[in-house]
Amino acid sequence: MKISTTIKMLLVLAMTLGSATRTIAQETTPTENYDQKFKLGIGISGGYVFQEPYKLALGVDARLQYDLSKRNSLTLTTGFSNLFVSGDDNDLGFIPVKAGFKAFIWNDQFYVMGEVGAAIAVTNDYDKTSLLIAPSIGYATKYIDISLRYEHYTDFPKLNNNGTVGKGIGQLGVRLAYGFEL
Repeated sequence: MKISTTIKMLLVLAMTLGSATRTIAQETTPTENYDQKFKLGIGISGGYVFQEPYKLALGVDARLQYDLSKRNSLTLTTGFSNLFVSGDDNDLGFIPVKAGFKAFIWNDQFYVMGEVGAAIAVTNDYDKTSLLIAPSIGYATKYIDISLRYEHYTDFPKLNNNGTVGKGIGQLGVRLAYGFEL
């Protein structure tokens, strides 16, 4: 694992959470007597993987969200994702397990979120686990949640330009989910 790549990803996550904190601190309307609640979202996602030999990512997930206030939530996400390989190589399937913080920054519908966790490989005799970092932005209504995220898996294998095997895969993905209160 390259230290510089990990540091860059942690800086992106810190900046995302830092901007959310500044926005929340500027909120002038108090949210008194907010009824804290749980929500569950079931989603599908697709994405483009930036490193060879992978091309496309598809996945399904379930996200449990606990609303701390009208503008801040804690999240726990899991599911199954698959990175498809072009050619004769095997695809990489894994179970992501992520914890995160979601902050609504505009009209209680647009949000930024940072998640961190593990990606547990489960296919084709590949049994490695990778650190997973995922900042995202999104739009949520009472039932629909659409988000754009970058995910980085620090320990999954990739092909370098010179043909050697390296570590670290990134993907840009879109998630569409249906959510409801529990």
